[in-house]
Amino acid sequence: MNRVKKTLKEQVSSSARTVYKDTSWTNEVGFVRSVADGIIKVSGVRRVAAGELLRVWVQSGDFVIALALNLERDEVGGVVLGRDSEVRQGDLVTTTDSLMTIEVGPSVQGRVIDPLGRFLDGVGSPTQQGDRSLLEVNAPGILARRSVFQPLHTGIKVVDSLTPVGRGQRELIIGDRQVGKTTLAVDTIIRQGQDHLEGGTAPVYCVYVSIGQKRSTLVQIVQGLRRRGCMGYTTIVAATASEPASLLYLAPYAGAAVAEWYRDRGQHSLIVYDDLSKQAVAYREMSLLLRRPPGREAYPGDVFYLHSRLLERSAKLADNLGGGSLTALPVVETQAGDVSAYIPTNVISITDGQIFLETELFYRGIRPAMNPGLSVSRVGSAAQTSLMKKISGSLKLELAQFREVAAFSQFGSDLDDATKRLLERGGRLTELLKQRKAQPFDPEEVACSIYLATRGHFDDCDLADLSSVEYNTLDNLTTPALEGLRAYLTTGSATLADLEVLSLLARPKV
Repeated sequence: MNRVKKTLKEQVSSSARTVYKDTSWTNEVGFVRSVADGIIKVSGVRRVAAGELLRVWVQSGDFVIALALNLERDEVGGVVLGRDSEVRQGDLVTTTDSLMTIEVGPSVQGRVIDPLGRFLDGVGSPTQQGDRSLLEVNAPGILARRSVFQPLHTGIKVVDSLTPVGRGQRELIIGDRQVGKTTLAVDTIIRQGQDHLEGGTAPVYCVYVSIGQKRSTLVQIVQGLRRRGCMGYTTIVAATASEPASLLYLAPYAGAAVAEWYRDRGQHSLIVYDDLSKQAVAYREMSLLLRRPPGREAYPGDVFYLHSRLLERSAKLADNLGGGSLTALPVVETQAGDVSAYIPTNVISITDGQIFLETELFYRGIRPAMNPGLSVSRVGSAAQTSLMKKISGSLKLELAQFREVAAFSQFGSDLDDATKRLLERGGRLTELLKQRKAQPFDPEEVACSIYLATRGHFDDCDLADLSSVEYNTLDNLTTPALEGLRAYLTTGSATLADLEVLSLLARPKV
């Protein structure tokens, strides 16, 4: 047996050593009893642990990495991390006594990597190796956290005003396919670039996890971020639709490990999981092939734990631990708007609120197609400055009244003047909350725009011209006025009277 191991060790290629750093050697050697659909059954490795990496030595002399998942009496069920085309029945398997790790830190910043840490952008490996972190770690405990109080500006008016996101929060983006979920998440990443350019506020480092997307879609996202100068603070973890289910299952955990590196060093990070529905489908596929008993909708019984142990890693840490934060924007796809399905209800119960994108609103041209009635932030105004609380409070009330009256006004022809004014104001506010793709607003622009709209400064504008009037108004604001408003938003000590000068300067010319 020792001679066999020595021979195998001499056959390891330099490329395999480069990809998998851990070359520890153990005394246990087994063999592959069966291999099919990326699942291997191994005999002879009795002391293997759940989640341990296994080396499968193929005929070419290299090894393929597998992950042990099922620990049974006579055999171990594992999943091959990659293609299983080279694995054959009877191939030798050795244990590693190590868990899955990935390279983190500045070396992967601005890069596109896969869940195994391999670079996919064609630039080559970095000159200096970064730190390595486990993919699966325990989430911070209660004493290690503090309540969310710092806003994470998404640059999207309807989100920052109605369902604000705080640093350390988990805000779900949910809706049918092709309603703008990815666009909303990518626009949030683009907005974080303003903090990096200004240098005045603590910047937010971003991680975008692509799960089961087409490669062409991912290429468009990467090119768009690179064109706008956003890749300098962004890491892309890619497991596209052509990859095996094992990589789709591991991709969110790899992205979380990359984002946690910033959080644990007192910095701020944002991670987008796009989307967790496809991860659940990949995990169901693996579980059924491993012969685990199916439950509701054929998902295994631990599919809730699959997402809860991932999303619980998002937190705002206490000051004695550096005060860093990890904000999560998980994405879940629904079928025909059914939010009561298994996976959507699971993720809704884990997160701190949801942004519900409605198909009907999207096709009516209201984009972002957020439904203000079904969307909620359980952190709420705690993630807003006092000025934004006062400005957005009247907006929420007016939109709620508009939705209630609009539902009944279609059945009546004779409306009083007060109802007509309410409908006109609500229509203008709805039009104002529309936003162009990849054009996030600064927080002071969001505050100014909503303040002017709720004070009636846009009531005389034609509905078709409202968007252009708004952009012209914000462009004509003087720099001292915007800087003053930015200071107010930072300190949170302003009152609405401080905006009266802005309203005079920004009065639109109709």
